[in-house]
Amino acid sequence: MEDAIVLYPSPAIGHLISMVELGKFILTHHPSFSIKILITPPPYNAGSTGPYINRVSATTSSITFHHLPPISLPINISSQHHETLAFELLRLNNPNVHHAIASISNTCTVRALIMDFFCYPALSVGAALNIPAYFFFTSGAASLGAFFYMPFLHRSTNKSFKDLNSDLDIPGLPPIPSADMAKPILERNEKVYEDFLNASIQLPKSAGIIVNTFESLEPRAMKAISDGHCVPDEPTPPVYCIGPLIASDNRSGSDDGGSNGCLTWLNSQPSRSVVFLCFGSLGLFSQEQLREIAVGLERSGQRFLWVVRSPPSKDQSKRFLAPPEPDLDLLLPKGFLDRTKDTGLVVKSWAPQVMVLNHGSVGGFVTHCGWNSALEAVCAGVPMVAWPLYAEQRFNRVILVEEMNLALPMKESEDGFVRAEEVEKRVCDLMDSEEGNSVRMQVLKMKAAAEAAMSEGGSSRVALSKLVESWTQTETKFTRK
Repeated sequence: MEDAIVLYPSPAIGHLISMVELGKFILTHHPSFSIKILITPPPYNAGSTGPYINRVSATTSSITFHHLPPISLPINISSQHHETLAFELLRLNNPNVHHAIASISNTCTVRALIMDFFCYPALSVGAALNIPAYFFFTSGAASLGAFFYMPFLHRSTNKSFKDLNSDLDIPGLPPIPSADMAKPILERNEKVYEDFLNASIQLPKSAGIIVNTFESLEPRAMKAISDGHCVPDEPTPPVYCIGPLIASDNRSGSDDGGSNGCLTWLNSQPSRSVVFLCFGSLGLFSQEQLREIAVGLERSGQRFLWVVRSPPSKDQSKRFLAPPEPDLDLLLPKGFLDRTKDTGLVVKSWAPQVMVLNHGSVGGFVTHCGWNSALEAVCAGVPMVAWPLYAEQRFNRVILVEEMNLALPMKESEDGFVRAEEVEKRVCDLMDSEEGNSVRMQVLKMKAAAEAAMSEGGSSRVALSKLVESWTQTETKFTRK
């Protein structure tokens, strides 16, 4: 029977893409394995996955997708956090996961189960089937260290992070303002906080953790983890930095022409002259905020490529549904598109981010600080302005700005709003200032380091070899609790 690795991502498209890239990386260097990916129907709009899955299936025969049955969430489940829905869905999903892996085991020898952080309930499935279970952590080592340390922080105070009003001292990290911890864990008394705390408690109980990063990007965080400082009261499992894992092509199989249009436009722009603004599949702004961005861009005089999505619905029952196609004439200031037609391009809803970042005309990136996007910018050698919106993005901003010097911070007012003056200032700083040049030089240095990590003999390739060796040993030693 062939040796198989089962990958179990959470429903979000960004998490699925990272998991698929992990599978491809394994197959490139160890083609004797087959990769089986479990697909869970999402409980909310997590980005379209169908076209992407079809394309991967058509191009990589050793990766097969197993679609699990849909699950109806209890009617009383309601939360402003989509993560609550994801955790509940994945908890209820365990019987389906068990059945799928047992079925795969009829024709393959399953060497490992690799699950997303959100899928932690499946640790018990691995134990029941006597299969070593690993976590794939789709954010960086700094974020992993913070979640490792979360149970200790929880025991250290009775206050919510949002109310502490102090810097947190987490091993291997710069001081983290308590209000900049991941958005879902700011309020201690919410269900989503309990979910993240439980997931953090389970992290050390795995056979190992695979992180989408590379050692020279986060040396201080990795040393603190490896030295056991982030898990003070039990052994730290092996941690494998196997990155950067990013998609080399665009993110969707369906293209409305915006891809060719924006790339054609970029072809006519001067080298490194364009600021690219894109905020992820869940990054939405109010109409008022969109207009401030437009005013700031116009005043800056910088060339720009801006992906605009419709504002979030005010109807709470629709908050997790895909937004409609944006009406640019309605959303943006009157005459903005005409006045900026020679220096800027606004694209509706989506652009091929990896292709845009790697285009020679792009010289800066205003990003929501999603980890995938940050790694894509590093690999393209493009400096960033960090404008976090949700999830762990405010935390990532601290790391990208204070620890890595890969980004300039976008500064919000207390209510989270960003004025046109700040947009103008940060865009200009990034493209034409000593501070921006310092960030640009550091990004180029990390681009070279990323290439070295993924090359033969590089740290990420060595980590992959050690991981595979742990699967193929006759006796697997790991802790089940």
